[in-house]
Amino acid sequence: MRRLGPFVVASTLLIAACGERMIFEASTDPTIANSADTATTTPASDDSDSSVAVKRPAGTIIWAECPEGVASFSATPLECGTLAVPYDYDNDDGRVFTLHIVRRPADDAVARIGSMLVNPGGPGFGGTTIPENAEWYVSETLRSQFDIVGWDPRGTGLSTPAVDCIDDYDPYFGIDSPPNDAAAKAEMVRVTQEFVDLCVERSGDILPYISTEASARDMDAIRAALGEDTITYFGFSYGSELGATWVTLFPDTVRAAVFDGASDPNASGFDQAVAQLKGFEQQLNAFLADCAKRPTCKIYNGGKPAALFDKLVTDLDVKPLAGPPGRTAVTQGVFYTAVVQAMYSNTLWPQLETALAEAVIGNGEFLVSLYDDYYQRKFDGTYGNELEAFLAISCVDDPEGSTIADVDADIPKFVAAAPRLGANFGYGYTCALWPTRVAERVAVNGKGAGPIVVIGTTGDAATPLESTRKAAKNLEQGILVIVEADRHTGYGLNSCVVQQVDNYLVDLKVPENETYCK
Repeated sequence: MRRLGPFVVASTLLIAACGERMIFEASTDPTIANSADTATTTPASDDSDSSVAVKRPAGTIIWAECPEGVASFSATPLECGTLAVPYDYDNDDGRVFTLHIVRRPADDAVARIGSMLVNPGGPGFGGTTIPENAEWYVSETLRSQFDIVGWDPRGTGLSTPAVDCIDDYDPYFGIDSPPNDAAAKAEMVRVTQEFVDLCVERSGDILPYISTEASARDMDAIRAALGEDTITYFGFSYGSELGATWVTLFPDTVRAAVFDGASDPNASGFDQAVAQLKGFEQQLNAFLADCAKRPTCKIYNGGKPAALFDKLVTDLDVKPLAGPPGRTAVTQGVFYTAVVQAMYSNTLWPQLETALAEAVIGNGEFLVSLYDDYYQRKFDGTYGNELEAFLAISCVDDPEGSTIADVDADIPKFVAAAPRLGANFGYGYTCALWPTRVAERVAVNGKGAGPIVVIGTTGDAATPLESTRKAAKNLEQGILVIVEADRHTGYGLNSCVVQQVDNYLVDLKVPENETYCK
């Protein structure tokens, strides 16, 4: 799962997963050079179609067969490459990020349309998972006619340098939340400051240069390096915000674009947070209501699972459950993280049922397992750099800033919006303590980019449909496709949405706005 989060908290990050893998039936060291081509950088403008273009030399990607193991999930041999991009496009001082890029060539060379850039979500997660697992993510039609090109955005994955802050997550994200008193709050602030200081110590050189806007400019550099005047894009979850920024900055380079699981990128950080929080609370209530109708539910509790849930929260506040040997205890913070993880899709609800039932009898290991899934903990007990990069990008993207006092003042508003999840969600000081941020965000409008297809699902906790609808309306020609489902992202869930999207990406046949796929 890949994640998006407009608002960062210390103990639980309510961030949006990209679409779970959607299984489609599959049909039966690089170097960098320069060319004389140019890439065009077009700053965004709210009230004009474009502004003065900035010409830059375009790098050339030299492709090679990916190392053994990278292509293990692909039926088609993959190609790996790298591309150097400047830390700062406006003030290039010679420092570069080296982007790791993976390409899955189109299955049908004759019918090939061109390249399709893809991003599975984040921020902070590598983007090469889609070409590496294309049979899981996109239809045979798209695999046949597009080179599928994914890259690890600057600061993430195998691109270098990458954000690195900590090695063990439990001391920082297993802490109790919400705090019960001033001492507990002070401890949360102390732990958060320690995390921020470690990020600065290990990665301070790159922290000012990993914004979404900078990654959108990298997309244009990749397009130019691929030698394509216009290019196709398919982004999931946070990939929608990245794509919306790209189509606003570089509208003349857009052939077609799909944003699946989009939130309103022009909303304030607070409004984004409230919209997302309401989405998670709505899905939690749906989970409890579903359980109340089924005597077979493991937390049925005589038709009152909500009462059992609330009592468990209270009990954990008094006495956290022991976790697995050597691991975090099941604090309220760990508990809420596990619950949030299960709200990304109703396919995870049975797992949460079991975890809650086990917690009632004193076994917290199943909740820790969901907590681990949320933070992408590996089987060997290690983590990638996804969470650190997520926090770094989210905070640098927040031009509004905040203080500890601002965070505290908003807590009652979050509780009013979501009585069960609001307090835990609101207590987070990471961005309040973050040392760098962009001056302002790109105001998304998509002027001149043509029709953009935006997909929303009716029961999306992470990017609620109301927010997705606003994301589509922000675009000059946003076209909304609605999928009936209790999960995040909609492509691949039924033939209706697959057909609407594939017809648009392949033949540029634009769906009717507000098309509803049951």
